[in-house]
Amino acid sequence: MKYLMLIYADPANEPVYGTPEFEKMMAGYMSLSEKMAADGVMLAGEGLKEAETSTTLRVRGEKVETMDGPFAETKEHLGGFYLIDVPDLDAALKYAALIPSAEYGTVEVRPVMDYPDAG
Repeated sequence: MKYLMLIYADPANEPVYGTPEFEKMMAGYMSLSEKMAADGVMLAGEGLKEAETSTTLRVRGEKVETMDGPFAETKEHLGGFYLIDVPDLDAALKYAALIPSAEYGTVEVRPVMDYPDAG
């Protein structure tokens, strides 16, 4: 079953770029990505640019509305994701616990909807 692991963190709590803590975090991400690839479970994974670079879109009737930045007011921002294919939620949670940002942020693990009749 496919699971999306959404990585949220408050930028104020993240290690600062260029510090040993930042390098340790990035080494943790590289190690986890290599492990999931070696285990044959990783389908995709990317980090995202800062929340301020996002554009939010919604359609109301015939009108398309866009606005800069994330829609929700929150301290934690979506910073990246992994898409994995594992047998069950317990396996997904084991990989989620290895995500370095889980130590100071939040990892949301959500099953991917399966549309068996869709092309």
